[in-house]
Amino acid sequence: MFLELAHTKLDVFIIGKNFVLSCYKLSKLLPQEERFNMMQQLRRAALSVQLNIAEGSSRKSAVERRRFYEISRGSLIEIDTIFDLAIDLEYFKKEDLTPTGVLMVKTFQMLSKMIVY
Repeated sequence: MFLELAHTKLDVFIIGKNFVLSCYKLSKLLPQEERFNMMQQLRRAALSVQLNIAEGSSRKSAVERRRFYEISRGSLIEIDTIFDLAIDLEYFKKEDLTPTGVLMVKTFQMLSKMIVY
């Protein structure tokens, strides 16, 4: 933000940020009894996606960059599991999560391509 670094212009960073914001909005819709469990875990994992993209982008070594992108992608998998459980627990319907799911899939695909190179 203040540093105006190049990674903030990357598509994966921009889409990832939109994904994180969407996760935060969805977390507010979880029932009260999940405020300190599922909500916090969802937010931590979503934040991890974005923070690891940012930190990985700052690394000079390709090996280090890939490692941060792998962690970010792992957080996406964690969120996918949270959403799956939330649907099974009837906190959400799958349709409610579709826009966020589209952002998740795009971010996952971009990170996967960045890890392979």
